[in-house]
Amino acid sequence: MKPSVHKLMQTLQRIDLRVVGAIVGGLLLIGFGIWLFFRLRRPTPDEVERRRRMHLSEKGRITDGFILDARTLAGEESISDEPEVLVYSYRLAGVVYNCAQDVSALADRVRGFRLDQPVQVRYDPRNPGNSVLVSEVWSGLRTPGIIRSAAEPQSSRTSS
Repeated sequence: MKPSVHKLMQTLQRIDLRVVGAIVGGLLLIGFGIWLFFRLRRPTPDEVERRRRMHLSEKGRITDGFILDARTLAGEESISDEPEVLVYSYRLAGVVYNCAQDVSALADRVRGFRLDQPVQVRYDPRNPGNSVLVSEVWSGLRTPGIIRSAAEPQSSRTSS
């Protein structure tokens, strides 16, 4: 045997197995902690969608569009006044975009819509296919009784 390998074998024989076990266990515990930290910080799909809607509500441009259809999440036609999915269309620079938005989490924001009604669509100018009709703070639906966000100006009418 080479002297360096022989010296390594002697050193390993002198180390207590309890110390080696404690070091390995500590390293595994640290690794699990790091994995858990990053795993818990990962946003859920619902949080990712909420962030997308909020980004478009704050930074997106507005264009006109119209609702094509209202469906359930299973893909069936919805006759309810609170659908789960709204299918809509809008045109930008000669390109027609047909999109669908899951509005099941925003049911209170879509009451009273009509299939033939015009709507406003917020879209990302860098990716025009990324758009929303409704978010937590903004709605492109022209429905009575919709609660507007605090950021939107309210018109005050005075009686004469």
